[in-house]
Amino acid sequence: MIATMRLSLVATLYNSAPHLQEFYERLTQSAQKITHDYELILVHDGSPDASLSLALELVEKDNRLKVIDLSRNFGHHKAMMTGLEHAQGEYVFLIDSDLEEPPEVLQAFWDEMQGHGELDVVFGVQEKRKGGWFERVSGAWFYRIMNWFEEVQIPENFLTVRLMTRKYTQSLIQYQEREMEFSVLTELVGFRKKSMVVHKSSTSPTSYSLSKKFGLLVNAITSSTNKPLWLIFYLGLGITLVSSAYIVWLFINRAIYGVEVVEGWTSIMVSIFLIGGLNMFVLGIIGIYLSKIFIESKQRPYTVIRKIYRSGEK
Repeated sequence: MIATMRLSLVATLYNSAPHLQEFYERLTQSAQKITHDYELILVHDGSPDASLSLALELVEKDNRLKVIDLSRNFGHHKAMMTGLEHAQGEYVFLIDSDLEEPPEVLQAFWDEMQGHGELDVVFGVQEKRKGGWFERVSGAWFYRIMNWFEEVQIPENFLTVRLMTRKYTQSLIQYQEREMEFSVLTELVGFRKKSMVVHKSSTSPTSYSLSKKFGLLVNAITSSTNKPLWLIFYLGLGITLVSSAYIVWLFINRAIYGVEVVEGWTSIMVSIFLIGGLNMFVLGIIGIYLSKIFIESKQRPYTVIRKIYRSGEK
């Protein structure tokens, strides 16, 4: 099926050298089954391997290919947003270059979107998370906790791979947060979406440890919602009300019934440590928000492009 509209293919490069050639061949073959009016954008995110040199060899052979070389590693999500900013197609296909999601899903996504003209996004979800029981359980709880805090619901087993209309893509890149969580932004922007199950080819354990997942969870929550600050307010209000009621109860017992209350050393120390711990926890949450305000107020670019390579250009 030949389409008249233009298609943009966007992927990031980081430790992609072992499978870049196969990824390029499979993705371009899939795109050519849909249209010959397409572009391929590869964003080199400061990869320490030979990803850039291999990508530049491909540039010399393919005038549809453009390589955006970032000045250093800025992170997967920021590199993806940079690629989307440079996409010119009426439809934009975003996919990771590690071949865990097969590039051939482009055809299935395309057919689904063309069959439902009202759709703005078709995105992939895993039928089952990869790895052992710990990776599956921790991943499931990650989305449950995040969705409890967020004002939008993130699909469980969310995947990066997706086909988007230009209107949706342009709306997505209007979000200029320096501390971003891509999965949250894709839901905040709204529009009409549909998920499709994507079978990942890799069954290797995830590289995300429990501490890293926890860090991502904290960053996602504090970057996109102020709900923790409201919880702190209600926690402080609750402690104040309970303490006030206890003071009144002590006063009544002493004034009316003459009951002497002698507090032991243990109860005093427990109370001190409890309140001290709560204060440190609350100040820590407030500190995280203040640090994000500090970062956002600087208005630094979330990526810096060293050079853009196109066919025929030195």
